[in-house]
Amino acid sequence: MSLKYAVLAALLEGEASGYELSKAFDVSFANFWPATPQQLYRELERLAQDGLVEARFVQQERRPNKRMFTLTPAGREDLRAFAVEPPRRPSAVRDELLIKLQAMEDPEAAHALIEERMTWARGKLDRYERVRDRLLDGRTEDEFLRESDRVGPYLTLLRGISFEEENLRWCERVLAVLKHRVGRG
Repeated sequence: MSLKYAVLAALLEGEASGYELSKAFDVSFANFWPATPQQLYRELERLAQDGLVEARFVQQERRPNKRMFTLTPAGREDLRAFAVEPPRRPSAVRDELLIKLQAMEDPEAAHALIEERMTWARGKLDRYERVRDRLLDGRTEDEFLRESDRVGPYLTLLRGISFEEENLRWCERVLAVLKHRVGRG
């Protein structure tokens, strides 16, 4: 899958600038489809050229003018067609930390890497919980799921939360193994 569909899906939430999309990616898409701001801006240009999004300029007083993007009917239709197709292949884990652990010779050095990963996971969980609170807006999860027009962002948020919770469980297990190995030496 290309970044195209992630950007189109993000625009389902409404008109957004490239900067706003970049921030939205940080809190919602980054866990399962990361993109740099530069990649997002390039993709927005392609989508505009292909007629899948429209851009309008907004003049600003003290800042540079900005472009606001919205989905076109063609963009919605393309996204709708994509959404019903089965994925081409299952997800795959690409994680530099796993390569480092595979090559590990020093359990103490690996310990620091795992601690750093735990810090990242906790930070993402905190951010995801703030997003969850904002989405629920005082409602229970059941109320939100029953009443909300769009539940997709909440469902993907739940996946991000469970992913980071599993990362923490895995890190705790790795630390226990590393502690045991250091104790043997």
